Amino acid sequence: MSATRFGFGKNWKSFVGVLTEERIKEAEASLLEMIGADRLRGSTFIDVGSGSGVFSLAAARMGARKVHSFDFDADSVSATEEVRNRFGPPAMDWQVEQGSALDPAYLDGLGQWDVVYSWGVLHHTGAMWQALDQVTRLVKPGGTLFISIYNDQGPVSRGWTWVKRTYNATPVGRLAVMSVFVPYFIARGVLADGLRARNPIVRYREYRRTRGMSMTHDWIDWLGGYPFEVAKPEQIFDFYRARGFALVKLQTCGGRLGCNEFVFRRTGSVDHPV
Repeated sequence: MSATRFGFGKNWKSFVGVLTEERIKEAEASLLEMIGADRLRGSTFIDVGSGSGVFSLAAARMGARKVHSFDFDADSVSATEEVRNRFGPPAMDWQVEQGSALDPAYLDGLGQWDVVYSWGVLHHTGAMWQALDQVTRLVKPGGTLFISIYNDQGPVSRGWTWVKRTYNATPVGRLAVMSVFVPYFIARGVLADGLRARNPIVRYREYRRTRGMSMTHDWIDWLGGYPFEVAKPEQIFDFYRARGFALVKLQTCGGRLGCNEFVFRRTGSVDHPV
């Protein structure tokens, strides 16, 4: 079965249409919880695979002195530019451009940064381990690397890979996947809320507290998100320890579906020049 890359940027441009100050505040809170105000204030911050640009915006509003956002997807670049223009602090040193985390020459031209941020991106490059290695060259000595990577669930992850390939292979495949899984997601939520005697509408209203995201946009991103790779938390830990990084904070998805989040501090040198 052939498959093409999912149009992440088109989904993010749609998300920007529902972006509110409340969602931005939730994104800021998420960034603050994982990285900390002391690391953000006065920092240089680079967003690898900026998507909607909301976390670049959060960094800018929380005191980063310089922000750089790049994404492989032209529509994501456009979405980030729109967020910067609509919500960004006036006269902020914030550059947005198209670029690839798999292009070492491009990355070398960016220099090194206090905070390197890449949430839910590198597992969609088609060469996850290469991308995980490449981004180390962006981190200053003593700097912070924040990444999130899909949790490896073994056969379950392989099943989802098939679903995502089906979604992207043909329009019929996309329709079939949406027709099966969107009603399933809705029914599952209604059942869970019913067992807890909770109004199902509350689930959708409160989802924005999850990093300021949108449930429906995340459903589409999940079903269509291809290329798709996964890793166990210990694999990521060992990978970066071998490259001179120390784990500062870890937030797992509890062995379930979703992303594990890692905050590393660069303590040593890496094998390739940076």
